[in-house]
Amino acid sequence: MRCTPLITATLSCQLKARILSTVASQFILLTFLSSFVTGENQDFVRTLDRNLYGFKKEKLTHFRVYWHDIYSGSKPTAMPIVRPPSNTSATFFGSISMIDDPLTDKPELSSRLIGRAQGFYGSASQQEVGLLMAMNFVFVEGKYNGSTISILGRNSVFSKVREMPVIGGSGLFRFARGYAQASTHSVDLKSGDAVVEYNVYVLHY
Repeated sequence: MRCTPLITATLSCQLKARILSTVASQFILLTFLSSFVTGENQDFVRTLDRNLYGFKKEKLTHFRVYWHDIYSGSKPTAMPIVRPPSNTSATFFGSISMIDDPLTDKPELSSRLIGRAQGFYGSASQQEVGLLMAMNFVFVEGKYNGSTISILGRNSVFSKVREMPVIGGSGLFRFARGYAQASTHSVDLKSGDAVVEYNVYVLHY
């Protein structure tokens, strides 16, 4: 049977309608499935307006404190919790110490207490004295009382200046990021006691 132009046009319209309907159905299905993959349909996560939470312009703050690592005496602030597995290691590889070190505003331990460095460090290098440092600077002074800065990084002890990342914080240092530079002020190689100057540069709100 030969189709007339009218019949041909009608069939063409019907075919186009079916194609469009199929494409629309597939698009809706793909959109629905992708919402689960991307998490857009999950009610436990949402985007927030930062202004509602009091986040003002980001600022850069510099702290200089002195870190007192004390192994000697009746009240040490650094305590070995894992001894080096090998007595032949020149770098004490594998040893770990827990710390609650005073942070003061001057090199003297008797000077004003700014906070405490709480955490641990371990010898993570077999070639040199290189420490993995994981500690919080817990401030006890002024408006920063109760706020913390978290530092995690590598400390090559005998380098003049060592740099470690600031990876976060709490209180006035929420969403903090930056870096800390450590330089040894004094060290007693016999007792292991050390005073280290920390210059900390922190971006925060």
